Amino acid sequence: MKAKHRRYILKQTKGYRFGRKSKERVAKEAIKHAGVHAFRHRRTKKREFRNLWALRINAAARDNGLSYSKLMGALKKANSTLDRKSLAALAKDHPEAFKRIVESVK
Repeated sequence: MKAKHRRYILKQTKGYRFGRKSKERVAKEAIKHAGVHAFRHRRTKKREFRNLWALRINAAARDNGLSYSKLMGALKKANSTLDRKSLAALAKDHPEAFKRIVESVK
């Protein structure tokens, strides 16, 4: 079972540099750190995407004479079910549709 476990550990460190790919003890440490970073960055990725969506919505909203906060407040008052992700996609890919949404909540 020891050899099987060693193969499992070393297979996970494929592509790592120096002893981290070939020495079991160092490889275990590398895998542990990689897991910690992966967990943290999965959380950070969500935060970064929400910031990107806000940035895109704000840029498009300002082109149509509103700020981000005013637009989001107006959408909330209008009971709109559009989320930031879809609003940002509209702002980026279909500016005319986004403009119609802004006009409807003004």
